[in-house]
Amino acid sequence: MTADVVVLGLGYVGLPLAQEATRAGHKVLGFDINQGVVDALNAGRSHVDDLSADDVAGMVAEGFEATTQESRIAEAGVAVICVPTPLSDDGGPDLRAVEAAVDAVARNLRPGMLVVLESTTYPGTTDEVVRPRLEAGGLVAGKDFHLAFSPERIDPGNERFGAKNTPKVVGGHTPGCAEAAAAFYGSFVDTVVRAKGTREAETAKLLENTYRHINIALVNEMTRFCHELGIDLWDVIDAASSKPFGFQAFYPGPGVGGHCIPIDPNYLSHNVRARLGYPFRFVELAQEINSQMPAYVVSRAQDLLNEQGRAMNGSTVLLLGVTYKPDIADQRESPAVPLARQLAAKGAVVRYHDPHVTDWRSVPTAERVEDAAAGVAEADLTILVQNHRDYDVDALAAASRLFFDTRGKVTDGPGVHRL
Repeated sequence: MTADVVVLGLGYVGLPLAQEATRAGHKVLGFDINQGVVDALNAGRSHVDDLSADDVAGMVAEGFEATTQESRIAEAGVAVICVPTPLSDDGGPDLRAVEAAVDAVARNLRPGMLVVLESTTYPGTTDEVVRPRLEAGGLVAGKDFHLAFSPERIDPGNERFGAKNTPKVVGGHTPGCAEAAAAFYGSFVDTVVRAKGTREAETAKLLENTYRHINIALVNEMTRFCHELGIDLWDVIDAASSKPFGFQAFYPGPGVGGHCIPIDPNYLSHNVRARLGYPFRFVELAQEINSQMPAYVVSRAQDLLNEQGRAMNGSTVLLLGVTYKPDIADQRESPAVPLARQLAAKGAVVRYHDPHVTDWRSVPTAERVEDAAAGVAEADLTILVQNHRDYDVDALAAASRLFFDTRGKVTDGPGVHRL
């Protein structure tokens, strides 16, 4: 054994994990099937927002190494799987990347190894999908090797909480497996929380994101009738937030993005339908409401142009911010994509500005504006989709012909309208 831990999947989850383990003195090996990612990391270059080139160079200097050689997995005492789990065509989790990673570990599994799945998935995956593949070679989980699930809680762009100071939930296949996983994470994470088992740990992650998904849907639905009734929902939320107990503020927006909120709750909903035969109605309703928000924004935009005597067809609409979160380059599931496509379908000339996105491949027909201020001055309608800190939104709104704020960040003024 020449490595303490191998991290499979060096993206937004795996790389910060590898960094903290390296900082704690572990000899860390990173495994990824993308040769370009591996070469860049070994050269000290980062491909994720939360780690700079200096961060990666520091990891390499402390012994971190990335590889595409599967056989090197056998060098490590701990294998942590951090690969993506997107949605499949039927709405459930696509486990192909997880299965491929597990099979790679299985081919290199040794007695005494700890295997941890961090990829978000439905309850039962660790026991029903991961364990049989690992045991196919004859070693038994809980006896010959340790097996656990520990849900990732990485929040890209969060400057306050990272891999070290975010509590780590751990659920083991057996109590001994849980102890082994807790000891590993406890070596570089401040707080380890032991769940009863792997299913409880898997479900905990889904509950976290389902809670947010449903409450975002609540305010997204409220924004519609509040607009019709002439009620300022943003002021309502501010007033409700003054209550020091029993209330947490959630805010409307043009839709939900990222890997977690629009995807993870569907794992649970799909699992309930498939196994129990009835719907998880809260999740399915929330998904319906949140997925309709881009179309609602387009409808409001069309109304705003009509009030100015302009048709959507032929009007220039500038989108400010096309990432799913502020101040990062991550575009996964960004609501800006369906928003731009629906605007274009109605004949709008769609342009965009984003300081973090120079090539918007999801909407190649949208023209990039190099200077936000100039773009705002030329557009018939500007829509604030994502509020990056680089934007002086009040100044941009003042310079615009018509400004539609979907994030509640602009001070009221002539030509300014809020979601």
